[in-house]
Amino acid sequence: MTSTPDDSIQKVLAALEVFSAKPDKVSLDQANTWLQEFQHSPDSWATCNVLLLNPNVPSAGKTFAAQTFRAKVTHDLHQLDASQRAGLRDSLLAAMGQYANGPRTVLVQVSLALSGLAIQMKEWDDAVPSLIEGLGRNPVTVAALLQFLTVLPEEVSGNTRIPISNEDFAFQEARLLTANAPQILDLLNMYCQATGITPLVQAGVFKCLRSWMITGEITPASIAETPLLALAFTSLDDEQLFDFAVDTIWDLIHETQEIEENRTVIEAVLPRLLALRPKLAAACQADDSEKVRGLCRIFTEAGETYRMLVLQHPDTFFPIVEAIGECAAYTDLDVVQITFPFWFRLAQSIGKKQNVPVPFLNAYRALMAIIVGHLHFPENPESLTAQERDDFRAFRHIMGDTLKDCCYVLGTEGCLTRVYDMITAAMARGTSGGKVEWQEIEAPLFSMRSMGAEVNPDDEEVIPKIMDLIPQLPSHPRVRYAATLVISRYSDWTDKHPSYIPFQLSYISAGFEDADTEVAAAAGQAMKYMCKDCKKHLVLYLPQLHTFVQTVGPRLIQDDRLQVYEAIAYIISSMSMNEAGQTFRSFALDLVTQVHAVLGKAAAATPDELQTIADALELLETMLHVIQSFGEELPPACKDTAVQIYGVLDNLIAKHGRHYFISERVCRVIRMGIQFYGDSARSLVPAMLQRVATAFHSSGFSSFLWLLGKATSFYAAEQDAALLRAFKDAYEMASLKVFAMVKSQPAADMPDVIEDYMHFVLQMIDFFPEFVFLSPTFPACFQTILTALTLVPQDILFPALDLLRIILAHESLAPGDVPEPPTYPPYASAIRQVVTENGFQLVGIVLTGLVTYFPEDTTQLVVSLFRIMAGIWPTELKAWIFPVVEQIPASSLPLPAKAQFCSDFGSALTTGLFSANGGYLLAFAMLFGMNIWNNFIGGFIAVKTLPRHQFGMLQAKQFPWFFGISTTLAGFLLSRWIYDHPNVIPNIMQIWNVDVLQTLTLAMVTTMYTLNMLFISPATTKVMFQRHRLEREEKKPHTDPDVSAEMKELNKSFGMLHGASSLTTLIATFGTVFHGLWLASHGLGAHRT
Repeated sequence: MTSTPDDSIQKVLAALEVFSAKPDKVSLDQANTWLQEFQHSPDSWATCNVLLLNPNVPSAGKTFAAQTFRAKVTHDLHQLDASQRAGLRDSLLAAMGQYANGPRTVLVQVSLALSGLAIQMKEWDDAVPSLIEGLGRNPVTVAALLQFLTVLPEEVSGNTRIPISNEDFAFQEARLLTANAPQILDLLNMYCQATGITPLVQAGVFKCLRSWMITGEITPASIAETPLLALAFTSLDDEQLFDFAVDTIWDLIHETQEIEENRTVIEAVLPRLLALRPKLAAACQADDSEKVRGLCRIFTEAGETYRMLVLQHPDTFFPIVEAIGECAAYTDLDVVQITFPFWFRLAQSIGKKQNVPVPFLNAYRALMAIIVGHLHFPENPESLTAQERDDFRAFRHIMGDTLKDCCYVLGTEGCLTRVYDMITAAMARGTSGGKVEWQEIEAPLFSMRSMGAEVNPDDEEVIPKIMDLIPQLPSHPRVRYAATLVISRYSDWTDKHPSYIPFQLSYISAGFEDADTEVAAAAGQAMKYMCKDCKKHLVLYLPQLHTFVQTVGPRLIQDDRLQVYEAIAYIISSMSMNEAGQTFRSFALDLVTQVHAVLGKAAAATPDELQTIADALELLETMLHVIQSFGEELPPACKDTAVQIYGVLDNLIAKHGRHYFISERVCRVIRMGIQFYGDSARSLVPAMLQRVATAFHSSGFSSFLWLLGKATSFYAAEQDAALLRAFKDAYEMASLKVFAMVKSQPAADMPDVIEDYMHFVLQMIDFFPEFVFLSPTFPACFQTILTALTLVPQDILFPALDLLRIILAHESLAPGDVPEPPTYPPYASAIRQVVTENGFQLVGIVLTGLVTYFPEDTTQLVVSLFRIMAGIWPTELKAWIFPVVEQIPASSLPLPAKAQFCSDFGSALTTGLFSANGGYLLAFAMLFGMNIWNNFIGGFIAVKTLPRHQFGMLQAKQFPWFFGISTTLAGFLLSRWIYDHPNVIPNIMQIWNVDVLQTLTLAMVTTMYTLNMLFISPATTKVMFQRHRLEREEKKPHTDPDVSAEMKELNKSFGMLHGASSLTTLIATFGTVFHGLWLASHGLGAHRT
């Protein structure tokens, strides 16, 4: 039953009243939902018309009505016929007059609604002239007209939600904007010259002019021919119009970027622009930051836009650079920041010139001194609030980028020399008895650190002087902090000048003893980068570092200890395998001994002792993360440490696994240990799985579930009976715990558990589908996946959707001519049963999520799910989907959209959109895309980005998947092609039969990938790891001319295998391209000859 307008008005006002009170969340949500649904209903047109035009309606009701009209004109105009649209236009025009003097919120929304109506209402062919006629003659309504004319270009050019075609948009743009632009310019010119023009109208003129200028309908050249240009500059003297004038001038300059086309405009702008310099100087003198900011924006935009003119005609345009320099020297750092893009772009342009003119060199020298001055901390840093201090530190790094621009123009050596001289001059003044503030030394040091990226590692002139200066610096903590970070930033230089390592190492180590925690933190960072970049030179210092961590380490805070252990791990990673193994064993067992000492106490562990355990585990994890792996074979010194370390960790989980922070640390260490020890720890895995699953069952901590998933991905390929039983038992135990948790508490309260369970199930289906599909827990598992889809975080949605896709598209559901494994029928039965029982809920959750909270990136996954279901469950899907669509709220999916969707989806099911041919083309697209990316894009990016050993590790992990998937896809294409072309087998010897030729091409592609998957790639990877191991032992890269005979033999073998792999991959790629060209030209049909 349709409500009367009076009833609807009262309901709307009642719902709006909820927002003005102090409602509870339930009432707020109910009112909001009702208002959204009402806005989409046809009844809202009449109701909002009354609300908008009735003067007695509260302001909230008027605002709601105006906003509703704007939204409905955009989305729901189809609800009105031609006569009703004319009535709507008249109502909106009446409202424009009624609200000409405000409220502005209502006026803007009505103007937007009227603009949207003008775009869609083709029969209203005089929209702009009629509004000018109706509103432009009355001074009271001029402001309303200007508001409409301001938003109209923005709506025409920017509102892509209006449902009309591109052709109609272009037609309306020409009719509404281009055809009326001359009249609008004349109108604005007339208003600005009118007697008694108010600041409100003049501001409206500027805003309207900007809108038409930005959309390109009014050009700067046409503006320059009117008094509007002069008015904009003179309005800078009016406090009320200053901001509007700044915006207008800024946009006008910006729109003159096509220099040749706008030379006359630039000639008109430039003298007016340079005449602003005295105003800028006066504003700086008066410390009027708002005026300085506005003038700075104008000069900076002119500098960026006319950059090439500045370089070509410095006599005329260089004053712009000088003005920007004055802005950069201003005390307000928010103003200073406005100039930075100009200095960057000018530096890039200057860098292309052979000889830099002296004025530009002087400008950047002055800029450098200005920036170093801005880098000074205030005299009393304690006067800054915590937020101000953080903001200033962040801004210093931004200023550091501008110092790099100075280096680009002046040269790094010259810039470093200047700041070095600043420090030595300050220190000399102090030596002579003068007062020297620490800021005078710290700021140049900070600038040295900022310029570190531009430093030449082979420099022999300036940096040695800087390094010799550091020990002489004052001991102030801020100075020591900055000096330590200079050492950290110049570690690449130190690697080529190792004679400075003893001094630097001593200076850094002393920083850990400093009472200032930030100095100690800087020492940790410097230690890390020195050890990372100079690791070859620091092997001799390892005993000293070992003593350091044993004596000084316990007194450091954990963050600093992490930096030190990470640094040590970098050194270990550069050692020969046997030495590295022995050294790692020493450090690792020291840490594990700390854990064991706490576990061995009879008394219960105190909170401090538990924190000691967590800290030691974090240090061990850090070392494992850096070292990663020694390759396929561990050094002898490490082989027994897996048993020793895991024995302690197992005991730790048993005793303290119910402490969350302990569970997090121990699981991360075991995860890194799995990667480090690999197959040598396989015998420990069954017991580890049982312990971890038991710990999860008793604690419910997601970290244990996460570790089960990681262990599955690493060890599941091993065909060991005890290991298989352990995986099955762990999965069952973990699943039962997850199901119990889902029943006992809201899923939103445990997103980490749901996410890690999704990843665990993904791994189990990949390696052990029988443990999932044939388990009595499979229905509950499927329900948990559906629960995961009701959660908002993307980290949960994507694995849940992936799981659904894998289950619904399992190959056991697609019978073929090839005999299927005996497990497939029970798999298919289990999947069909669970989908049939939960299909309606599944469709409801996925479709509702798609139109409400699913991120846009999930669209393709959702489409693939419906495509799969339409192929396997077409009848059921049709029965499920239409009731689901009806249940979606109108606020999320309007009624017309529902009807259109149901019609389109029904047609798709009827016409067989989800066909076998579609599957074939999707498979080909996947194969083609993988090949192009791997062979011509991804591989080149990886080899240029990653260090050689890391690149090899990446390929070793990636290639089994790449060749396995490619072999599967190529095999599918081959078998499907033969099935769809029955003429192939009888004519197999007629190779020029086009269908036979395509069959042989696909067979060749499949063979190439199979050879690579089974033989060539594994052999290549094995030789690569052998070569990595030998490089560690010989301490030489394999390219060194003095490598051993064994390395030379490995190089030869690797070259042959890598060549064979590349050749077969290239042949397969060419075959894939050939088949793709055939499909593009002839499709999938049979072509007999």
